[in-house]
Amino acid sequence: MNTRQQLSATGPRDPAPGLAVFPLAGRRGVRAAGEVGLTTRAIWEGVLEQAVREDDDVYYLELSGVTFVDVAGAGALAAAAGQLRDGRRFVVRRPPPALRRTLDLLWPGQKGIEVSTS
Repeated sequence: MNTRQQLSATGPRDPAPGLAVFPLAGRRGVRAAGEVGLTTRAIWEGVLEQAVREDDDVYYLELSGVTFVDVAGAGALAAAAGQLRDGRRFVVRRPPPALRRTLDLLWPGQKGIEVSTS
């Protein structure tokens, strides 16, 4: 993915949470910052759809700048992982704690997702 996608605040009185996504240097994947929720779900799902279409065995999702992922965002990740061909996986690096707990609770042992805290 060579493009930058971003959803930013909609106004000064009622800012919507944003999600900025940037390609990783030196490896296939993206770095995201912000929140994954109702107002940013389309961006998140677009990133995951693109990742599923990639050919590399590993696709990195660097989430150290993400502060929140709602259950629907976690579900989108699990669904995308389910579409990966055998041998491919997402490596989710430094996700917010709630995402890791949600994946462990609702999608335990989901094939295609490796969570790394380092």
